[in-house]
Amino acid sequence: MTVQYADHRDDAPIEDRRYDAAARKAIRVLLPMIILIYLLSYLDRTNVALAKPAFQRDLGIGPAAYGLGSGLFFIAYAFLEVPSNLLAYRIGPRRWIARIAVTWGIVSVAMVFVRGDLSFYVLRVLLGAAEAGLFPALLYLITSWFAYRERSIMVGWLYVAPPLAIIFGNPFGGLLMELNGAGGLQGWQWMFLIEGLPTIAMGVFLWFRLPDRPRSATWLNPEEAAVLERRAIANTEQRAAIESHGWTKGLGSATTLLIGTIYFLNQVGWNGLVFFAPGAIHQMNVTSPLLLGIVSSSIGIGALIGVLVIPRLHRRVPSDSLFLAAVTIGFLLCGLGFGSTGNHVLQMLFIVCGAIFGVGVLPVYWAVAMRQLNGLQAAAGLAAINTMGLSGGFVGPYLFGLAESWTGRSSSGFYLIAIASALALVPIFLLSRVAREDGTQAATQGATMPAAVARTALE
Repeated sequence: MTVQYADHRDDAPIEDRRYDAAARKAIRVLLPMIILIYLLSYLDRTNVALAKPAFQRDLGIGPAAYGLGSGLFFIAYAFLEVPSNLLAYRIGPRRWIARIAVTWGIVSVAMVFVRGDLSFYVLRVLLGAAEAGLFPALLYLITSWFAYRERSIMVGWLYVAPPLAIIFGNPFGGLLMELNGAGGLQGWQWMFLIEGLPTIAMGVFLWFRLPDRPRSATWLNPEEAAVLERRAIANTEQRAAIESHGWTKGLGSATTLLIGTIYFLNQVGWNGLVFFAPGAIHQMNVTSPLLLGIVSSSIGIGALIGVLVIPRLHRRVPSDSLFLAAVTIGFLLCGLGFGSTGNHVLQMLFIVCGAIFGVGVLPVYWAVAMRQLNGLQAAAGLAAINTMGLSGGFVGPYLFGLAESWTGRSSSGFYLIAIASALALVPIFLLSRVAREDGTQAATQGATMPAAVARTALE
């Protein structure tokens, strides 16, 4: 793939080779740090799922209170995401990402002091506030370093971090839970303590080792740093040149509202599954914390399969709405199937398949959105879509908790996946009508990074 840029000099092939070599070096250094910090963030926000049975046993935190506390994270996260990202731009991604990591690591460690419903609520809100803005700050760092092609690679790998956090984090968390009673601490206290400390250490490491931009990297020579910055700036200028009038139209456009609604309903089901599946597995007579962590890690395996496979399948289907409907129906059937059977093997199969559909479809949402939006309207519209999705992260766990409180069974909440997915079919149908009316407009004005990510990442 040849990367085009503004100056069209005669030595462009030489410049391309210099850029490719410098980009490969930068990816080798930056990618592990970026993946690890995002993995830790997902681990520290979801490890509370393993503590759910112990919270109820040791602290009297019932399913409804647990669901509310789990979801409160997303309220603070969504409310502070934009201000946090503006500060990252103002003071630089290195210092801001390091600050985010240290702060949320401290709050995660402070979870050992949970004593009841109120302290649980407060610490979950603080965790969401501390972690807010991490993902946009990582994106900003990437745009300061790379042209579009490499941005797609880097951001594509970020999608892999959450499944890996579940695959490796759940068994590790289960192992830490086995320390119950050691040193006078409960197993869940050991889990929060030990899993929060590496995040603090990683934040300190990033403060000293993560460069804001190529010119700050001591491991690049001046020519390598210069070519990286030229390409990153050239791509940014090309993007800014895309004409866009009335960015507020992006907030209220049909595409924004419909995809935002679809994403919201997806997150209702997915976050409910993430935070309540370990509890449902525990009710399958999986009482050992270590075994619970191992079995529940299958959620991450399903999510990883989905991220790797579903965006590829999307490229083979000409109709976005038809594809979204098919994946949504798959998610619906998984929720319905889990709630309808008492066979534990089938229930685990439905959990894994639900993770495949629920997570694998996420890059597709951004691809469809960017086909309809462009320029500043795209920036505004994507921010609105993301905020709507984050609010689904609050609603899902809360409703799952209410359902378990009413029925006494964690599996009852999985019917909400079916309900949310069924409701999502309505805006998907309406989206097909919008696509027929103006779906080609964005394609004629140029693609932006999220579309490239969704289409080319992980290839």
